[in-house]
Amino acid sequence: MDKVGHNRRLADVLKAATEVFLLKGYRRTQMADITKALGLSDGAIYRYVESKEALFDQVVRVGAGKDLSDDKLVLPLPTPGPGATLAFLRETLKREGRIASLEDALHRPTVEDSAAEFESIIRELYSKTARYSVGIKLLDRSALDWPELAALWSGHWRANLVEQLARYLQLRISHEVFRSVPDPRAWARLILEAVAFFAIHRHYDPHPTPMDEKTAEATVVTALVRATVFTSHGRES
Repeated sequence: MDKVGHNRRLADVLKAATEVFLLKGYRRTQMADITKALGLSDGAIYRYVESKEALFDQVVRVGAGKDLSDDKLVLPLPTPGPGATLAFLRETLKREGRIASLEDALHRPTVEDSAAEFESIIRELYSKTARYSVGIKLLDRSALDWPELAALWSGHWRANLVEQLARYLQLRISHEVFRSVPDPRAWARLILEAVAFFAIHRHYDPHPTPMDEKTAEATVVTALVRATVFTSHGRES
């Protein structure tokens, strides 16, 4: 089999592995589960990856956007060194996890159009969430039984994003362009969960409500902007 064929087969292996990791989580997944899903013999998968650790590491990297057509890819993929997968995730989250429009807004004491500003933040958050939807779903599932991953994903990155959103909400509430809410952190988490459901989790619903991607995004944006931003400065229209 030529290199293109090997890469295509590796893509099949990683797709099957992703589905099993999503179903069972990292700890409970066995290599036999993946070979069974692919219809391979028990030893065949080791032509492509050395171990479950190597397989999960590659699944994570593909979820973060790695291109499998890389000419430098050597099979079987080696087992990563201790902490290598978490280090990769840490650097990826530092780079791709930033919501630039939110960071800019936090440095802007006042704004002429608070609705447009908030909409741009929600759209950027939605776009990134949708782009990395499989990777995010994988991290959510695997963090349930991998404490170090949970600490990085939920305890650090998500917690920091909630804090950023809460500070932004409080800033605009203090200037009376956003509605008062019971708790800015709780509202920030509501924002994240609304985006996550429509950008990710609805695709895994066994009986989903039919809608295209534009409708899903527009629904989230409309609901969150209308629920958060006053329609005129400091009062209802």
